[in-house]
Amino acid sequence: MSASTSTPPGALPGRLPMLETTQQPTYAVVALWIFVVAPFLALLAAIPVAWGWGLSALDATMAVTGYLIAGAGVTVGFHRYLTHGSFKARRPLRIALAIAGTLAAEGPPTEWVADHRRHHAFADQEGDPHSPWRYGTGLRALAKGLLYAHCGWFFNKEVTNKARFAPDLVDDRDMQTIDRLALPLFAVSLLLPALVGGLLTAGWTGALTAFFWAGVVRMALLHHVTWSVNSICHVVGERPFRSRDKAANFWPLAILSFGESWHNSHHADPTGARHGVLRGQIDPGARLIWAFEKLGWAHDVRWPDPVRLAAKRLGDAATAPQGAGR
Repeated sequence: MSASTSTPPGALPGRLPMLETTQQPTYAVVALWIFVVAPFLALLAAIPVAWGWGLSALDATMAVTGYLIAGAGVTVGFHRYLTHGSFKARRPLRIALAIAGTLAAEGPPTEWVADHRRHHAFADQEGDPHSPWRYGTGLRALAKGLLYAHCGWFFNKEVTNKARFAPDLVDDRDMQTIDRLALPLFAVSLLLPALVGGLLTAGWTGALTAFFWAGVVRMALLHHVTWSVNSICHVVGERPFRSRDKAANFWPLAILSFGESWHNSHHADPTGARHGVLRGQIDPGARLIWAFEKLGWAHDVRWPDPVRLAAKRLGDAATAPQGAGR
């Protein structure tokens, strides 16, 4: 495919004008399943093989616990709360979510939020820090763009202006303290499982297996799930709602991403506390926010407005959007 000569000003080089409905090339779908889904399946297949040899119940328990804490911190804390203001939180919860998100080792809160707000300001346009459509729509261009959106953009010399995109966090003393503690928190996230494993098993083997499974593998899995929302969820999937970008819903990542992979729904209603707004769309992040609200730790939650979402619904509207707080 070649770029259109009528590409709108500000569009990425080689990018076609956006249409409400398009068909994804078969090669792109196949490649994404091979290089995104297959590695996750291979990791799951390795667990029973390693059980009793390189992976213990203690390692698995710490890995799952660490994944849930850091994953909730990034998705509910960094993303829905700090970036989009989907709800208001009491100070202890605000600090706890920011610390939990930092344990994911995806950057300090202010930097993460600034990058993501910039992404929404220029989604799939020039200025988006990680659009997979950056180089065009052909096979080679898309492959290069997917790699860039997944993790290549980390090496870009240009960084997001935090004063412009996250001035509220720049002026927040709590967030700036956590920013300064980011590197120690990264180290704690990676090394604490090894310490606990070594102490509870009274041996170096327990420390090493805990470091590998509950430290390295757990962190890598969460990283790739998060990065896949930037890459795969802007290329392939369903687009039931009208949005000004290529964000798509990719159901296989729904549980691992805490509901973040309902990305088309999110881009259609960025401040909504629930991303999985259609029947059957599992959204663990929204359920956690619901629990915070019930406990009195969160308030002014911006649950989706079914009427507003219905107005953005494309095609068959038989499955109506639903409110997340119910």
